[in-house]
Amino acid sequence: MAEREPIGVIGTGYVGLVTAAGFAELGSDVICIDIDAEKVEALKRGEIPIYEPGLEELVAKNRERLQFSTDISDALERARLLFVAVGTPPTYSGDADLSAVHAVVDAMPASDRHALVMKSTVPAGTGAAIKRVFREQGKEGFRYVSCPEFLKEGSAVADFLDPDRVVIGDDGDWAGDAVVELYAPLEAPLVRTDIASAEMVKLASNAFLATKISFINEIANVCEETGADVLEVAKGMGLDDRIGPKFLQAGIGFGGSCFPKDVQALKQLAGNSGYHFQLLNSVIEVNELQKRRVIGKLHKHLGGTLVGKRIALLGLAFKPNTDDMREASSLVLSARLQAAGAQVSVYDPIAEEEARKLVRGVRFASDALDCVRDADAVVLVTEWDEFRGLDWNEAAKAMAGDVVVDGRNALDPEALRAAGLTYEGIGRG
Repeated sequence: MAEREPIGVIGTGYVGLVTAAGFAELGSDVICIDIDAEKVEALKRGEIPIYEPGLEELVAKNRERLQFSTDISDALERARLLFVAVGTPPTYSGDADLSAVHAVVDAMPASDRHALVMKSTVPAGTGAAIKRVFREQGKEGFRYVSCPEFLKEGSAVADFLDPDRVVIGDDGDWAGDAVVELYAPLEAPLVRTDIASAEMVKLASNAFLATKISFINEIANVCEETGADVLEVAKGMGLDDRIGPKFLQAGIGFGGSCFPKDVQALKQLAGNSGYHFQLLNSVIEVNELQKRRVIGKLHKHLGGTLVGKRIALLGLAFKPNTDDMREASSLVLSARLQAAGAQVSVYDPIAEEEARKLVRGVRFASDALDCVRDADAVVLVTEWDEFRGLDWNEAAKAMAGDVVVDGRNALDPEALRAAGLTYEGIGRG
């Protein structure tokens, strides 16, 4: 195996840690930098601050190649390529908050042998802005590469090692060549393009997937009116290879750190340049309404008012196999239900610790059966396998009422009805 060059990774969240562990697995020494000293100490001890299947094992396996530090000069001394994986959360205006990215840019020295490789999701145009800042600060020798990540939480390790594609946007210089070289062992389809196009690939991909979800949710809502079953409709649509089966699962809407943020960012980006992105307004609106429809279903079954009713929410994370609570549907649902006068109990096998920081006024249950005990209605919010495998006969006995709203169409309606429960899915006619 050819000698691989050491790299730096700035930011040790989902993207940073998976990227670092992945490149270490491919044979690079990786210097990981984070401003959070406590986090760095924990990582040195081998403690992983996030839940991601396979990540802890990959980090442990490549211990020797991974170094953690709070000092950016440790990375600058040893690595030419500095991968930026800091957070870019949405601000109140809906634009991405790039303060962490700019802090990294400002911390860079003048150099003609280093490059920033942008992994963080940033609006199209960020690369041009950063290159302008480099020029103003007399650092025009510093190279810039856009290399968006397409990792899916819950399968991020596999996604890194076996990607659909690698997208590299650069100015056709040594830095772009070096990033191509780093990814070469993965033998993935490569899109090498200009910086602005690479930035747009990421936003456009996520906005399209979000559109697909909102589309099937609207179809589900029409299915409820016409007596059609959205699962059958999605199956029939998905077999058309121009459409494909993925992201055609109707439910209570998308959440997470990417789709809501990237759809909003693209809409905002268009708006800032005077273009009204009509379709994305609808995608966002449908996603919001989808959560409210659950409340409507509960009203329908529980007789008009939710005051004093006990509602159990199974699942808190925005999707299974992660502890990520960002933009999770459970946040909106628990708040709405309490505002309507209901008492809410919740349970999630992994995300409870994260959820406790964000969810107020609910009872955190110790397991699924404890969560549904004495409930008038149960809502499946996150389709963890353990809920699919729940003994619904036991659950039915523990409940006070009999209503189950399957917010992810993940449960077997026949099994629930056999247990004497009233089953209501999303778009199941």
